[in-house]
Amino acid sequence: MKEIVAVDIGGTHARFAIATVDEGRVTDLGNATTLKCAEHASLQLAWEAFARQIGRPLPRAAGIAVACPVQGETLKLTNNPWIIQPAQLGAKLGVDEHVLVNDFGAVGHAVAQVDPSYLRHLCGPDRPVSDAGVTTIVGPGTGLGSAYVVRRGGRYIVCETEGGHVDFAPLDVVEDKILQRLRLRYRRVSTERIVSGPGLVNLYEAIAEMEGLPARTRDDKELWTLALEGRDHMASAALERFCLALGAVAGDL
Repeated sequence: MKEIVAVDIGGTHARFAIATVDEGRVTDLGNATTLKCAEHASLQLAWEAFARQIGRPLPRAAGIAVACPVQGETLKLTNNPWIIQPAQLGAKLGVDEHVLVNDFGAVGHAVAQVDPSYLRHLCGPDRPVSDAGVTTIVGPGTGLGSAYVVRRGGRYIVCETEGGHVDFAPLDVVEDKILQRLRLRYRRVSTERIVSGPGLVNLYEAIAEMEGLPARTRDDKELWTLALEGRDHMASAALERFCLALGAVAGDL
């Protein structure tokens, strides 16, 4: 049994926690500390800030999930200016051992091993997760992450993907118009330009332009609140389009 630092690095936030691991499984996970990536110039500086916040020496082992493909000598995070050089990471963080994985690869392993009671049924036939076959994982954040879990013969493998970067495929006339407007802003409109936190803002601004009305905000958190509380009909329309697009992506993948 040993302690490690568990780290999840996304486009906007980096989350740190102390985890206890026994025979390859997490037996305890402490409270997470969330730091804004924009307020720290590198992973090393964010790591040091976490150590100061908890006021104790950090374990000399780490499991780190990053929002980018884990390959090559230099990792450039998607939607985040941090650059990570895996060969130098142990020395910079002061750890003796570490594991560096794609963020949705980590989610894939979690889904494959989690107790089914933690899973929530949303729609369609409510049946147990099959012991064989493919499970698709998709999740919006600053970008759009995706992965596959392939189960066979009591074993599983996780296939990490960059599926959020596929082209956005409109399903109706309204989405055609939204795509036309976003093409004026972006050289190429990927699905994560729609299905993500910034994507909700894109939808809201496109709908406001279509209605000839001013956009009240460019903050995706505020848009969620306005939509869920029914205080802005354009925010509600944007959230509805967001959910439709997320459902379409999940079905396509």
